[in-house]
Amino acid sequence: MTQVKKITTPLDDNKVKQLKAGDSVLVTGYIYTGRDAAHKRLIELIEQGKELPIDIQGQVIYYVGPAPAKPGYPCGSAGPTTSYRMDPYAPSLLDRGLKGMIGKGSRSQEVIESMKKNKAVYLGAVGGAAALIARSIKKSEVVAYDDLGAEAIHRYYVEDFPAIVIIDCEGNNLYETEPPKYKK
Repeated sequence: MTQVKKITTPLDDNKVKQLKAGDSVLVTGYIYTGRDAAHKRLIELIEQGKELPIDIQGQVIYYVGPAPAKPGYPCGSAGPTTSYRMDPYAPSLLDRGLKGMIGKGSRSQEVIESMKKNKAVYLGAVGGAAALIARSIKKSEVVAYDDLGAEAIHRYYVEDFPAIVIIDCEGNNLYETEPPKYKK
C-alpha cells in the first residue's frame, strides 16, 4: 500500500522533487484559487509589467469556483475545474515561481515542459467529491477580483486536502503511464 505523503505550503524545489507521479498527498497550509477569468487578468498584469495582487512564489493554485458557503462554513462545495483551460496562462505563472497546481484532467506539453523547467507539480483532486474536499478547507478569504464572484481569487487555509500527484517535476504523467496497464 502506498504511503500518503503530507506536504505543507509554501512549496520549494526540495519539497517538489520528493513528490512522484502516483503519490497520494495531503496538503496543509495556504493555497490560492483561480480559474480562467482570474488567470487572464493575472497574465494581463504580467504583460503590462505590473505587480500581481498575490505573491505566487512557492504557492499552489487550485482550479476551483466554489459554491457559496452555508452559514458557519468557510465555503461551499469546492470541486476541481478542468485544468486545460488554464494551460495558456500556466507557463507564465510557473516562470514567476508558482510551484503547484490542483485540478482535474490532462495538461498540454507546453505546461509539462514549463513544470520540468521550473520544478513544479500538478496535483489531481477528485471530481465529484466537492463536498468532501470542502471539509479540508478551514478558512477562506477573497484576496483579488471580488467582482468575479465564485471565480475571484480566494486564499484558503487547508488541512489534509486530498490529492494525487498526476505530473511530477520530471514530467512523469499518470495519464500516460497508467492507461496502457489496463488495456487488453
